[in-house]
Amino acid sequence: MPATDLPAAAAGNGTDPVFADHLARLAGARHHDPFEFLGPHPDGTGGVVVRAFIPHASGVAMAHDGTPFARHGDSDLFMWRGTAPPRHYTLRIRFAGGATVDRVDPYCFGPLLAPPDMEVLAAADCSIAHRFLGARATAVDGVDGTRFAVWAPDAERVSIVTDGNGWDGRCWPARVRGSSGIWELFVPGVGPGTLYKYEIRSRIDGSITLKADPYGRRHEARPRTASIVPSPSAYAWQDQDWLAARADSRWWHDPVSIYEVHLGSWRRRADGTVPGYRELADQLADYVAGLGFTHVELMPITEYPLDESWGYQPTGYFAPTSRYGDADDLRYLVDRCHRAGVGVLLDWVPGHFPRDAHGLARFDGSALYEYADPRLGSHPDWGTLVFNYGRNEVRSFLLSSARYWLEEFHFDGLRVDAVASMLYLDYSRRPGEWLPNPHGGNENLDAIAFLQDLNRMTHREFPGTVTIAEESTAWPGVSRPVHHGGLGFSMKWNMGWMHDSLEYFRRDPVHRRHHHNLLTFGPVYAFSENFVLPLSHDEVVHLKGSLLGRMPGDDWQRFANLRLLLAWQWTYPGKKLLFMGGELAQPWEWNHRDQLPWFLLDDPRHGGVQRLVGDLNRAYRSLPALHHHDFSGEGFAWLRWDDADQSVLAWLRRCGDTAVALVANCTPVPRTGYRIGVPGPGRWREVVNSDSRFYGGSDLGNPVPLEAEPVPCMGQPWSITVLAPPLALVILAPA
Repeated sequence: MPATDLPAAAAGNGTDPVFADHLARLAGARHHDPFEFLGPHPDGTGGVVVRAFIPHASGVAMAHDGTPFARHGDSDLFMWRGTAPPRHYTLRIRFAGGATVDRVDPYCFGPLLAPPDMEVLAAADCSIAHRFLGARATAVDGVDGTRFAVWAPDAERVSIVTDGNGWDGRCWPARVRGSSGIWELFVPGVGPGTLYKYEIRSRIDGSITLKADPYGRRHEARPRTASIVPSPSAYAWQDQDWLAARADSRWWHDPVSIYEVHLGSWRRRADGTVPGYRELADQLADYVAGLGFTHVELMPITEYPLDESWGYQPTGYFAPTSRYGDADDLRYLVDRCHRAGVGVLLDWVPGHFPRDAHGLARFDGSALYEYADPRLGSHPDWGTLVFNYGRNEVRSFLLSSARYWLEEFHFDGLRVDAVASMLYLDYSRRPGEWLPNPHGGNENLDAIAFLQDLNRMTHREFPGTVTIAEESTAWPGVSRPVHHGGLGFSMKWNMGWMHDSLEYFRRDPVHRRHHHNLLTFGPVYAFSENFVLPLSHDEVVHLKGSLLGRMPGDDWQRFANLRLLLAWQWTYPGKKLLFMGGELAQPWEWNHRDQLPWFLLDDPRHGGVQRLVGDLNRAYRSLPALHHHDFSGEGFAWLRWDDADQSVLAWLRRCGDTAVALVANCTPVPRTGYRIGVPGPGRWREVVNSDSRFYGGSDLGNPVPLEAEPVPCMGQPWSITVLAPPLALVILAPA
């Protein structure tokens, strides 16, 4: 049994200063190591004294034989003396109201965390901190309970408070483990489903705060803020074949088209309530697979308090939001998608966190997770706090979070939010509002090192998964390997393509000839990174309207322009991402409080856009020329990029000896007899024509295969003459 060699006088003499100091610190909830005083200890005369500090108790006895504890004066300290109690003895506690509870004493257990675990937390590349921090229901020496462990180096005292101890911080103070800053306590009888928080007294300013568990696996639904002791997972995965194939995949050559989803507003029940993970799983997996998308991306589901943040201000980096169910429910959703042939990506937010009182902000009274200086630690755009990437324990927290989602939930990758805000110390800051790095530059060297560690870890430990950076600047090498000096991401959002394309397509076609370069400039840099082409939720919020709403002209032209934009996206070099509702041609801005307007599909124009997206996906997946070299210039060649007067573009996509020809007419005037070059002889057929009547178009096009002629054109030895339909794009492949 654990024992502390206290002086004999400290065994129970209330006049002894050591005894009095321990008691005063317990009563004042200031004790940093209650095990020094509570539990079993030698009494200095060859016997044992057991001390228990139990507020609100009127009496305490040993449960095994009924022998009573003596109360020390009018304090809440109870003491028992004898030869040797059972190793893990049970206290029979009688409370003032008359209730009696039997409870194994938390202070008769030795330390549980192994020194190597505590040491690894301070390593710069630790990604396993979630395995020993947080709340874990377990059994110790056959006694069921929960082991709590939390990092709070500037705390004077940390207590576990629950709905079972009246949220009283005097009841279960934890012990600090040396200089690690980690506090731990095993509480017998506390099991899954128990609400808990950490009550922390800061040694910085003496303040007392109630904090949710940073490593908590489950939290209450907003507006409540307690953590919940999780149950061990009982889920039986059925995606072994998927994971094996993923590990051998070559995603850079494979088709990747991503359907971005906000789970709370994709579909709702008839009564307006939000379905859970399991209820959504079958519908979502079948819908996404049916439309031909390769992946679904979930907007952040790490627990968050504010619905209006859409998950981008998380407080629970290890907890699926309870809005939609529990962790095993989420596992089912991911598994169900995998069994439907759909990968699942998680939108993950390591760039900042909110200031909510129960969260990470000033966790132990100090700037623990954030930079202390507001010129580094305060985010001016979002009113949030910036992680201190220079602190190893903070990097361990974030790396462990990334590993947790990939390991425990089988996610196929992480889309990392707001990377630009992490990279630049002067991001959204004016002169004098930021601090340069030690070399005088504006690069956040700590964040760079963290992102490189993140990408090294994911690619090494989870082969076949991807990391995607939302990064909007010209930072070099975002998607280049770390050992080549890059950040190591798999892919990067092509924000330039998105901005230029939307700027072009919002313009009246009569003026587009003056802005032709908005579409032709992109290939100059299209292969400098591994790009994803995003038409994301960011483009349909904050008074931007909808994609359809941005298109000019009458109704016919607006729908035609939207179909042309989508076809442009699917045939341009790069992987694809479309936010939900884009395939419905939603005419108004996305509202997270309501489901998508599925009723629009009764209108052939909206249903036609949905059919087009499905056919574009099928063409993209079935024609290697449209995806194999998405990241390489060898897969792209302009045929005609300079026809600004007619606002027509023509280009080739290639894979080996095969090619696909694309013609885009960005005006409502059909272009007849338009000759384009092709690589060789043979017949060419329309694979997709965005002006087809099946999509709501005017049905102009090339229904009969076209025979190539030995007429050199546009740098090619052969050519065909096509009809370029109005406001449409045509995909032509060898027949």
